[in-house]
Amino acid sequence: MKIEVIRADRRQLAETYESALGSGSRLLTMVASDEKDIGIDRFVLRYFFATGNGQVTELKTVVPETDPSFSSLAGKLPAASWYEREAQDLFGVQPVGHPDPRRLVLHDDFPDGVYPLRRDYPLEQMQPRQSNGGFSFPPVKGEGVFEIPVGPIHAGVIEPGHFRFQVMGDTVFHLEARLFYTHRGLEKRAEGIDLLQGSGVSEQLCGVCSASHALSYAQAVEQIAGTDVPVRALYLRSLLAELERFYNHVGDIGNLCAGIGFSHGSNHGARLKEALMQMHYRILGHRYLRGMIIPGGVRRDLTGGQLSEILRVTQDVKVQIQQLVKEITANQIALDRYRGTGVLRQDIAQQFAAVGPAARASRIGNDARREFPHAAYRQLDFEIPMLEEGDVLARFLIRALEAGQSAELVRQIIGTIPEGEVLTPPGELPAYRYALGITESPRGENVHFVMTGPNNTIYRYRVRSASYANWPVVAFCAPGNIVPDFPLINKSFELCYACCDR
Repeated sequence: MKIEVIRADRRQLAETYESALGSGSRLLTMVASDEKDIGIDRFVLRYFFATGNGQVTELKTVVPETDPSFSSLAGKLPAASWYEREAQDLFGVQPVGHPDPRRLVLHDDFPDGVYPLRRDYPLEQMQPRQSNGGFSFPPVKGEGVFEIPVGPIHAGVIEPGHFRFQVMGDTVFHLEARLFYTHRGLEKRAEGIDLLQGSGVSEQLCGVCSASHALSYAQAVEQIAGTDVPVRALYLRSLLAELERFYNHVGDIGNLCAGIGFSHGSNHGARLKEALMQMHYRILGHRYLRGMIIPGGVRRDLTGGQLSEILRVTQDVKVQIQQLVKEITANQIALDRYRGTGVLRQDIAQQFAAVGPAARASRIGNDARREFPHAAYRQLDFEIPMLEEGDVLARFLIRALEAGQSAELVRQIIGTIPEGEVLTPPGELPAYRYALGITESPRGENVHFVMTGPNNTIYRYRVRSASYANWPVVAFCAPGNIVPDFPLINKSFELCYACCDR
């Protein structure tokens, strides 16, 4: 993947963006880095944009240590908001003119003036907590208007997140989400480790998107190394990616039923997901498909018998999940709860660069398998379903359609996979080179930025997961709905907290 670089003055970012990129581009990710020890004037910001036909353009600016500030893009490009707030928290670079400069990653008890992703911050350093006055939510005023705080601790096994509903009666008119309660510092821990060890870090980013994250990381490393991955390994990578997409969609179909208390759908969805995960463990050695994808290919090959067993199980589950979807969509109560609930408007999805099934349910057809073809997807025939309603029902139906596509892709791959080697280990990599690895996970597009250091180590690793891209739009889907519908709306996006808590 060749990246075109546009350099901009840090005070003229918005003007350069509008003149050089503008409305014909889509923000993929923004990466802040501290590069003082390699001859750069401390901080570098790189905004990466998809500019059509698989092209990527980088808008790059340098921020000096003596005045760590830059003009914010978020006013003109809402999708940049979280990235710039995160850079402010972790690197101490201030986005001047940002419409919402509150903290994002670091919570209010973290000391002021301490920036964990600067190169001189010790990995194991502990910070004493302090009171900084608390996170500021928009004030609530008016007769009959009040707030409902929910979380961050929830029932069951859900990850921590705080949701502040501002309501009149049961109707929501504003929602604030506060995440990043369990940030793990994986990107800091990646600094200086061997590039091959980075595969293990990438698989820990998300429990249920391990294969797609590992694939993104591997592809970034392979681009820097110039590695030609064996063709059979490319097919096996697509197989793993589609197995991951299939079991996630099957499980999410059931989870959406749990959101309305429809136990028939939730129980059968869980049963079918478990059948797939048990098959993963029997054949691939891990329920969540970890340990297979590494830079250069895959760790081990699969036999004809193993491929036949994968085909048998996936086709059986495909038939059953299609029948379950028919039963759910024939249930009038389910349809009444799903239809018209939690609408994601297309313009909001575009402004915030939403991805995956959530975007495709609002007729935004981005799919990295087509836009940035990877693994064996150039050789495979598949459709990208889209709907336009943007509600819970549309997101449910997109998953059902994509589940069928994934089962068909599994059949195609197993029927056409060529013989050959499955691994070409990359050799010595040049230091201070970087690349993006872009894949399509069950939740949408993952983007991994890898920059090498000396002796085949990682200098900077930054991950933008599909969940990170989509969380900002969830709050726009709540107003006008009743509070009891929010768990259903939230489940229809099925976003991951851990993907943000890197």
